[in-house]
Amino acid sequence: MSAHSSPGVRGDTVSDPPAGEDRTGGNDGDGPDERDTVRADGPSDGTPARDDPAAADGGGNPELDHPSMTEPESALPDDVPTTGDLGAEGRTESLDPSAEETMASQSGITFGGSLISKAFGFLIVALITRLVSPGVYGLFVLATAVLHLMQIFASAGLHRAIDYFVPQYLDADEPGKARAVTLQVFGLLLVTSGTTALALYLSADRLALFFGEPGLATALRYLALALPLLAMFNGLMASYSGLKRLKYRVYVRDVTRPTVRLFATAGLLVATGLGLLGVIGGYLVGLVIAISLGGVILLRQEALRGGQLSLTPFREILWYGLPLALAGVIFVVMGQVDNLIVGFFLESDDVGIYRVGYMLAGNLLIFFSSLAPIFKPLIAEERKNGDAVAQRYRTATRWVLGLSLPVAAILVLGAEVYLSIVFTPQYTVASGVVLALVVGYIASILGGGPDGALLQGLGYSRLVFLNSAILLAGNVFFTALLVPQYGILGAGLGTMAALTLSGAAALMEVYYYRRIHPFSWALGRVVLAWLPALAAGWLVVAIVPDQLLIAVVLPVVVLGVYVAAGRAVGAVTPEDVRIAEAVAPDGIADRIRRAADEE
Repeated sequence: MSAHSSPGVRGDTVSDPPAGEDRTGGNDGDGPDERDTVRADGPSDGTPARDDPAAADGGGNPELDHPSMTEPESALPDDVPTTGDLGAEGRTESLDPSAEETMASQSGITFGGSLISKAFGFLIVALITRLVSPGVYGLFVLATAVLHLMQIFASAGLHRAIDYFVPQYLDADEPGKARAVTLQVFGLLLVTSGTTALALYLSADRLALFFGEPGLATALRYLALALPLLAMFNGLMASYSGLKRLKYRVYVRDVTRPTVRLFATAGLLVATGLGLLGVIGGYLVGLVIAISLGGVILLRQEALRGGQLSLTPFREILWYGLPLALAGVIFVVMGQVDNLIVGFFLESDDVGIYRVGYMLAGNLLIFFSSLAPIFKPLIAEERKNGDAVAQRYRTATRWVLGLSLPVAAILVLGAEVYLSIVFTPQYTVASGVVLALVVGYIASILGGGPDGALLQGLGYSRLVFLNSAILLAGNVFFTALLVPQYGILGAGLGTMAALTLSGAAALMEVYYYRRIHPFSWALGRVVLAWLPALAAGWLVVAIVPDQLLIAVVLPVVVLGVYVAAGRAVGAVTPEDVRIAEAVAPDGIADRIRRAADEE
């Protein structure tokens, strides 16, 4: 690919940016959905998910400069296509400036979709809890928890291969191969998800007996139908990521699915009084309509037309996808292990309080999960070009931390206030949990995200699995060690330690194999601007006596001081201005331009 061509899709321009979630669809309150970004509709519903990258340390081909780098590449099949195979060794073309514009425009689209999804998720849960008894809703939550664990086996990580191979094939001007690998993955998904659905259906009675809930068997039998639907849904989301058309992810995942589910659930519960079956019916109807719309959108993509169909060896698809499926199992378990350990050592009330603190801290990842879906394919298409990968890694890290740090200050300093106002004063004891988890999330973002988006894009899927195993083992060990002594704070500290350990491992792996890291003077200026904002926020909490006033004033002061300090230290770069002019509304671009001019 020429350094001046569009990154991934032929004939597309940045002015019409791609559009297109966990990982784990959105979290509607039923349990984890898979959001590419973690979250790919997965626990994802991420981050991911995933999102952080940019500047180079040196020229030339890092594989030639660092012999050990040949080992992980050889771990992949020799004929796996990469953009590095398309040009000369050690190419030195200028980096594609449209890549950063693509990251900015597409992450902005995903961010807006995440906000919409969160709002609809709240409405859905509020509706369900008002129209059915707590016992019925609890049964549905338990059933969907089992469903999402089974979903990992139903998808087998295969959908992740789409947004890995497709951008590389399109970059090589081989739309026939991109179309073929998409069809191959969807075919495999039908087989794996159908088999898993049958297993869930047949084991429903045993699972109900295990949990001591007879009504769970009926719920699981109906929800078994959702496994093939969720597999197709995840495949569609990965396809939009591979095409860098994230707006379609927003249309399908964040708007269509929750909207249809909301009205379908309301209609079934109000009109028929079906109870549990009404809740399940709304869930299934939302999936069916979303998949129907998503399929039509995918079939109309010009980027996948033309060229001769050429199959990718199934061995390569499985080689890439299966380790990520194993990592996915770990992430699903990770989402529950804290609650299980807290529940084992402490009381059920402590489980609820810890969960509230966990949810509040999780808001910090919204920026990362917004950038993650577009970050992975942008890395994948240039994974042999060390300069391009380093630039994108550093740029994304700076953007995500630049947006996340003021939110981190607000969450940490105002945790007691927000927990007391939004929930009740008894939840304020979770404020320490919020602090611990925020620190862990920041450390994880520096390593490319808790779901390993950077390593996934570089093709090191087995390292993603290794780091996921480190994360799970560390979380179990540290949490079990600390909870008996420190209560729910121990659970937060245990998770923080595990996230930090996993993030540090990812940092060292990327530096060892590719000689790249996320640190730069530009990132340092962002942190420097954050310190006075943190101090100003602390003064607000220390001086202002009224909680409601703190809740309003704290964000204003932190953000105001952060912006002013950012101008003073030059946190906004000329590149940021150029990208803002290309992708942001005129008003926002003008403000960023003025901020840069005043520095």
